[in-house]
Amino acid sequence: MKDLLLIGIGSGDPRQITYEAVEALGQASVFFVLDKGSDKDELVQLRKAILQRYRPEGGYRLVQVADPVREAHADGYLGAVQHWHRQRAVLYAQLINQEVGAGEVGAFLLWGEPTLYDSTLRILDLVRERGVALRLRVIPGISSVQALAARHQVPLNRIGEPLTVLPGRCLATQGRIDNVVVMLDGQCAFAQLDDPALMIYWGAYLGTEDEVLIAGPLPAVKAQILEVRERERARKGWIMDTYLLRRAL
Repeated sequence: MKDLLLIGIGSGDPRQITYEAVEALGQASVFFVLDKGSDKDELVQLRKAILQRYRPEGGYRLVQVADPVREAHADGYLGAVQHWHRQRAVLYAQLINQEVGAGEVGAFLLWGEPTLYDSTLRILDLVRERGVALRLRVIPGISSVQALAARHQVPLNRIGEPLTVLPGRCLATQGRIDNVVVMLDGQCAFAQLDDPALMIYWGAYLGTEDEVLIAGPLPAVKAQILEVRERERARKGWIMDTYLLRRAL
């Protein structure tokens, strides 16, 4: 039986680590870090900074490996993601078997919240299917959704209204938008909306030194968001952004 910790580390600010997460960091023998290439090396460095802050005494191993590349697939988006997950599962099974010894505990430092828009739990189900016995503990983290609302000082919910969280590729089919958080919108689906009653609360690199926030009526600020987003993506080589669309009452 292999013991694993899935530790939510927040959206970028090391101070967002909970006491529970700090305790979990102290229990791990080996940390697995997926390298997504030079453009996103900053994400690796942020994880290392968290370990240096909360495990200054060392006493652990850091295993850094290249993340399989998600490629286009004949079965479309869903097929491509499922294929990518299977590739990751093969890698994870190998790493866990080789690196987590008897009496040791492995850990993944997961951006934001391990149960919201993170696939590690699903991938570990595939690892189990490959015959690896796992005992998991999941430590909640601060999601980018929470960080976004806090930075803009707006409550996520409104009285008597639901809150919808969806990926950008589903925004066009959402229908009437009242209170929607959008994640993973690489195509900037909000730019296709012209509803003057919609407010947008947008944020990128939440919790980091490069954090950018823009808010206002969607028709008035969407061009600014597009400009800033493209500029920052070109400057850093990557961007992670989230936004809330809300109909004015």
